[in-house]
Amino acid sequence: MLNENIKQLRQARGISQVELAKELNVTKQCVSNWENDNIQPSVEMLVKLAKFFGVTTDFLLDLQTKDFLLVEGLSREQLAHLRLLIEDLKNAR
Repeated sequence: MLNENIKQLRQARGISQVELAKELNVTKQCVSNWENDNIQPSVEMLVKLAKFFGVTTDFLLDLQTKDFLLVEGLSREQLAHLRLLIEDLKNAR
């Protein structure tokens, strides 16, 4: 769960384990261990991961039951485009 979420978010962002490690000031081996479920990140690192990926810690831990997007910092115009895109995706089913 946590390991899969970290890996999926990293891949969705299009960055390598090395790049994520640099962003979080840890080793590539540390990121690899998280993704392979060998070790768990500390609580402090879990918060850093959530902030980096723009998700909640509940999302990372698979405790969140609803999906959501963090849209903080987007302009009204960007939000309008996002709403249209979401509607288009819903209608494409």
